[in-house]
Amino acid sequence: MGRPATKPAELRDGYYIEIRNKNSNSGVKIRRDNSDQMYRAAKEYERSKEVIILGKFKNGKAVKV
Repeated sequence: MGRPATKPAELRDGYYIEIRNKNSNSGVKIRRDNSDQMYRAAKEYERSKEVIILGKFKNGKAVKV
């Protein structure tokens, strides 16, 4: 089994949203290639989940627009 990783995973280039169950502290990050796909995915998940739009990431860091 081994020891779990201590370094957080690097995020790939793209647009990210975070999906959480309602009243939850942790969630899953979902990556899309462009902003239109990201907004479509957010709209699809918002019916049953809590959605947080994280935005564009490049080289593992958020890009300010």
